[in-house]
Amino acid sequence: MQEHVVIVGGSSGMGRALAAELVAQGSEVTIAGRSPGKLDAVRRELGVHTVAMDLGIERDIERLFATTGKVNHIVTTAADVGGAYQPISEYDVDAARAAVDSKLLGPLLLAKHGASVLEPGGSIVFTSGIAAYRPGPRASLLAALNGALASLAAALAVELAPIRVNVVSPGWVATPIWHDVAGDAAPATLAAMADRLPVGRIGRTQDIAAAIIALLRNGFITGTVLHADGGHRLV
Repeated sequence: MQEHVVIVGGSSGMGRALAAELVAQGSEVTIAGRSPGKLDAVRRELGVHTVAMDLGIERDIERLFATTGKVNHIVTTAADVGGAYQPISEYDVDAARAAVDSKLLGPLLLAKHGASVLEPGGSIVFTSGIAAYRPGPRASLLAALNGALASLAAALAVELAPIRVNVVSPGWVATPIWHDVAGDAAPATLAAMADRLPVGRIGRTQDIAAAIIALLRNGFITGTVLHADGGHRLV
């Protein structure tokens, strides 16, 4: 049977790179996301199935899996974290709720509703990030959410066994989100980090796609965080 992978957040960035690689390998791919325009574009370009949905709305997640049928793997790379970057002394919790939905509650609900459609040997992969291990100013909530995903995956790996549940933790990757985080300073910010990293460069979306695929393919890995960060945790 052809492998079927559901990617939430797969219409751009790391998720799109993952979808493109899986399609090239012959997998059936369903991409879920909030932007109808981006979904239309990726459907035309890659020949994938698409479902419009919001990871923060539980009934949307239920509807997603009602349309997919049985799947082999579920991956989420979705992250609505713009409102999460705030100084703690002025924190606006309401502005940051989308980050909580996309980074923590959404993944939990994907497991809740997705576990029943996973084929034997199936897996779930969450995407966290380097902020959990090298937090910076204004990123306290993001650090907490990324760190929480490691604990969530470990707990679910036990509760949902033999379904495997893992996390990929990217370092700094050249994606459009950097324009939201750093604005016009994004290129210089990324270049400065590239000079610091042991690998001598910023991550590419294809690097993260390869790391996720490694977790999908290895049936002996569960409850684990795979760090694809160019050595960022070491410097």
